[in-house]
Amino acid sequence: MSSSPDIAIVYNAFEPRPTASGERLSEESVADMARQAHDAVRSLGIGATLVPLQRSLLHFLGRVREVNPAALINLCEGYYGRPQWESNVAGIFELLGLAFTGNAAKTLAICQDKFRSKAVLRAAGLPTAPAQLMFDGTEPLELPFPLIVKPNAEDASLGIYPDSVVRDEASLRERARRCLEGYGPPVLVEAFVDGREFNVSVMENGGVTPLPVSEIDFSAMPKDMPRILGYEAKWFEDHPLYQKTPPVCPAPIGDGLRAELQGLAAAAFRTLGCRDYARVDLRTDAKGRPFILEVNPNPDISENAGFARALTAAGIAYPEFWGLMVDNALARRTADDQADGSER
Repeated sequence: MSSSPDIAIVYNAFEPRPTASGERLSEESVADMARQAHDAVRSLGIGATLVPLQRSLLHFLGRVREVNPAALINLCEGYYGRPQWESNVAGIFELLGLAFTGNAAKTLAICQDKFRSKAVLRAAGLPTAPAQLMFDGTEPLELPFPLIVKPNAEDASLGIYPDSVVRDEASLRERARRCLEGYGPPVLVEAFVDGREFNVSVMENGGVTPLPVSEIDFSAMPKDMPRILGYEAKWFEDHPLYQKTPPVCPAPIGDGLRAELQGLAAAAFRTLGCRDYARVDLRTDAKGRPFILEVNPNPDISENAGFARALTAAGIAYPEFWGLMVDNALARRTADDQADGSER
């Protein structure tokens, strides 16, 4: 750990969304995550200040300037209730020459667009489920059933519910219509990989390091329910679907599958230009073949979430992780200063 750096922990304060009523818990949890990161880095002897991003961007940037941090811990998952602006916030940090943890603006933008990120992965020879976009819901269907319909540019499982999995034309059109109304175009229509679901957290610590594989245990799910981790199952602890989809980390899998999943996660991390940390979601089909669902470059890093669970399984303490990430950001700042010769 570098000696006594002062950092700012920046995060987007909750702003009510004009659409998708009821889907607010994932956004409100960011403040809790920021406080946990603050406590973790303070326990390492690092000076830390919480700086929320609210409606006034100029006020936020003025506050960052007042703090004058050596680096930022960037926990901004959007701006003004819009996750699509997540990359814009990181882009502002880059324009201002501020070193920050987490992924660069370009990577955040690519991963925000699920269809395009899948295209990049596929071009690199990595397995992803076939998919198409719908802009008004009337487009000719190019894929066989079953399918899953989801917003193309949302995260945190927003817009994903049990009826997102469709098995006939009428259900597809209805779900696409509702998704378009709730989140705007386009919507992603993807082949539903009906099998086991895994995720692999990845971090940079001198190299790209996949952490222990986690699996969503669907064994308690009702037989008539699709095996997916939707919004309710992910965020509402008192919801039956949350209770019936517990994560298991490390996953009870053989060495071969574990190595394959971790290898795919590391390859996806590199292919999409990730840095510091990300989470890769995957599913295996009935034949055991893995498919990458998506790469989340800004996953939930709170102490009770999946990434921290994987850190624990790997023997890495939560404060230690944040210390490593701050060191990564400070190293990038040093490299940038040497490259342009400027003072910051």
